[in-house]
Amino acid sequence: MTASPLTTGAPSVAPDLVTPAPGPVIVGRSRGPSSRLRALDGLRLLAALMVAAYHYGGRGGEIARAWGDSPAHQFPTAAPLFAYGCLGVQIFFVISGFVISLSGWVPPVAHRHPSVDRATPGQRRLRAFVASRVSRLFPAYWAAILLITAVFALPWVAYKALPPSEVLTNLTMLQQPLGVPRVLGVCWTLWAEMRFYALFALCVVLPGATRGRVVLFCAGWTLAAALAQAAHEPFLDTVLMPEYAPFFIGGIGLYLLHRYGARDPIAWAIVLVSWLIGQHYAVAGLWHAPSATAFSYRSTAGIIAVVTVGFALVAAVALGKLRWANWRWLTVAGALTYPFYLVHEHLGWVVVRALHHGVGLPSYVTLPLTVGLMLLLAWLLHRFVERPVTPRLKQAINPRRARPPAAAGSSRPEPGLGQ
Repeated sequence: MTASPLTTGAPSVAPDLVTPAPGPVIVGRSRGPSSRLRALDGLRLLAALMVAAYHYGGRGGEIARAWGDSPAHQFPTAAPLFAYGCLGVQIFFVISGFVISLSGWVPPVAHRHPSVDRATPGQRRLRAFVASRVSRLFPAYWAAILLITAVFALPWVAYKALPPSEVLTNLTMLQQPLGVPRVLGVCWTLWAEMRFYALFALCVVLPGATRGRVVLFCAGWTLAAALAQAAHEPFLDTVLMPEYAPFFIGGIGLYLLHRYGARDPIAWAIVLVSWLIGQHYAVAGLWHAPSATAFSYRSTAGIIAVVTVGFALVAAVALGKLRWANWRWLTVAGALTYPFYLVHEHLGWVVVRALHHGVGLPSYVTLPLTVGLMLLLAWLLHRFVERPVTPRLKQAINPRRARPPAAAGSSRPEPGLGQ
């Protein structure tokens, strides 16, 4: 979900006095403007492929209709493993916490310069953040909504398109809180991302990012989410997202380790507490007692293991342990992740049905071929939608005569799912 490189670098301003920052210990982490976290791009694609494995072979529902039989029968050995692929979403959220911190870290001093408008520095930071997020998320999303609606409207396709009014509402990305049926099954995760962006924008971007402010944001959100869970208040649950907050917060903690070094006990505490709470919600949401009627059984140990590996992989990127994974193709992989994530589920039903039933290909051929075709479609969306539309939309939202000073350790920002 990244079309542009992610760069590393030491902070250009001194950390605030509320929480003194330890000295960085990751030697050679800063390599100038050309440094990229390509391993993070690869990790994004890995998480997207996990979700695709779940949608194609790890669950029942519409995909069983596409196969003509339960995926558990199509993939008797792999289906129990594919069932864990839904945890790729939680890994996405950890990555999002990391990357939004990286790209949105603009200190209060960064905008103390003459401006062509009368906006305050905080307003300029907020406008730039909103422009970045909207321009990265919406072009491919709009294209995916229209494409899937058009395909489902074809008379020979076995799936039905939503009514025009509901399709138009889906273009806002607010269909879930409005109670409108979704065109894209995966868009519930984008609603979670949007709420995270809003919290981060109001609490960190608008006042300006400092280490102490980010630490307090993590601590405050963790406590507030726990209280929201105890209060059983739907509005608080919607705003604070208790079940997803620890993954976003854990990613922020990992970015603090990346920015200030591995000898930071407060950042480690943020990551540890987030992992402890995150695995609790993952187990609570996905575990069930063994049952003959259930599609699959996910063990507690398996769920915890996948969550742990997700945190560990992002930590390895944050601490520079995966600098060796610096292949150029990973940047391309990252660019394809977001459009692939958007289109793979619903259009995958159509492709699986056409290849497996129409052409007669066996399931073990249909599955990788479907993934390959969805990646090809993702490249087309990236090449002919995202690349031309994103910069124009960004400029329209946040017109500037001169580029503002960049935040330390960031380049063109990318979100975790819009990534």
